[in-house]
Amino acid sequence: MSDSMTRRPDTHIGCTLCPRKCGADRERGARGICGADGTLRLARAALHQWEEPCISGARGSGTVFFSGCPLKCCFCQNYKISHEAFGARVTEDRLAAILLSLQEQGAHNINLVTATPYTAEILRVLDRIRGTSLHIPIVWNSGGYEDLETLTMLDGYVDVYLPDYKYSDPARAQRYSCAPDYPERARDAIAEMVRQTGPYRFDDFGVLTRGVVVRHLVMPGGRHDSKAVIDDLASLFSPRQVLISLMSQYTPFYKSGEYPEIDRRITSFEYDSVCRLVREYGFEGYFQQRSSAVEEYTPPFDLMGVTE
Repeated sequence: MSDSMTRRPDTHIGCTLCPRKCGADRERGARGICGADGTLRLARAALHQWEEPCISGARGSGTVFFSGCPLKCCFCQNYKISHEAFGARVTEDRLAAILLSLQEQGAHNINLVTATPYTAEILRVLDRIRGTSLHIPIVWNSGGYEDLETLTMLDGYVDVYLPDYKYSDPARAQRYSCAPDYPERARDAIAEMVRQTGPYRFDDFGVLTRGVVVRHLVMPGGRHDSKAVIDDLASLFSPRQVLISLMSQYTPFYKSGEYPEIDRRITSFEYDSVCRLVREYGFEGYFQQRSSAVEEYTPPFDLMGVTE
């Protein structure tokens, strides 16, 4: 068992789970910058078919959407939960039951989406059921804005990391996500994720059982920064260390209209130029059709699978 068994994030006196380190006393009801307080909140728990093929597989990924998010992306398609913190309160017992139910439904893995604010609760639940009742891989699905100390606590619990690497330019990170330190934090976080998992591995059905898939969303007017992101990844990792998922699904959501330069969908030229660079570096991974840029790809946050 990992040494992380003996180290737990203390959210009672000042939360420091994410790079914001806002110090909110969540156990006494205060909400952090992420929007979370001292209670577990979920917005949806169901089989999800719209992840990368190596995550969803044939039967779907057992995806649990948590409420709140450390980032403040103005274009977030999941703004209902990330910005508005929509969700229902659940107990740790209920979370354990949800994870086991997803396994019983045939999920290839348990996919924890934006779970960082609830790290302590999740580790307690996994300590109880993983390896005894729960036998499928754990996926940590995040925006890439992670604190290294928190990631260290996950060592030995997470099998697959699915982080974003949104920006290489701090100015863009500040403008669109209110996080000028994002590039540095994401690079360090992905390096720690790769250290924990090692080279990626698949099962006999092509489902990822170990490794890191780095997602990057190409944004309007951002192809040069997108290329810088790919350059960064190539300077840090070999093609055998990470898979890349290059997304074309950007759709103006939430407050995108306040930023005229991103209030549109991307062009084929913008996306294809980044795709070429990924291939030139020899990375394996996934590319999207531009037809993916539709609102229908956003799951409904309707508490499915959350309430009994």
